[in-house]
Amino acid sequence: MYFSKLTILSTLFVSVLAAPTYDSGVSKRADVLTVKNYADFQVSSGVAGNALQEVDDEFNAAAFRANPADVSDNDIAIMKAARVTAENAETEAGGFNEAIDAAGKDTDAGKALQNGKIKNKVMKLELQVLLADIEIGKNGDADGSVAAKRTQELTKLNKNVALDEKNAGAASTAVDFQGSSDPATSG
Repeated sequence: MYFSKLTILSTLFVSVLAAPTYDSGVSKRADVLTVKNYADFQVSSGVAGNALQEVDDEFNAAAFRANPADVSDNDIAIMKAARVTAENAETEAGGFNEAIDAAGKDTDAGKALQNGKIKNKVMKLELQVLLADIEIGKNGDADGSVAAKRTQELTKLNKNVALDEKNAGAASTAVDFQGSSDPATSG
């Protein structure tokens, strides 16, 4: 009798130890990005030719792509807000289109602003592609809609990266656009 109780208890104990542990599947990554004014996250200043790398460095793209499921909701919101602000810096008052028109597109200042606009487009489009990569990594893409949109944005991104690289070394000018990557104020 003693042997059978001991055998049962030992078997039960070993079974408990061998049982799989509970994993909620939720892995939280500490926030990496911080809210910044457009002037502090834009990549248009300087020279043309390396916009994609500048964007990827600014927005931690390599790490986010390596572990998309771990990207925090706050970092996603900041990237979305930065993308909207980059788009607004192109088309809204005080943005690139207005500045290029004022400078004259064929002047040196206009050409430098055009290079800055291309770098800004690279930022906007790379953020869109990065957000799609994260979405697919976090949630999958059962119907393929995210991947389809990603493909469209990637085509535009590649075109603008090629333009940026074609103008490598040329002056690139940013605009003094008022905006930020604050999710509470974008959109």
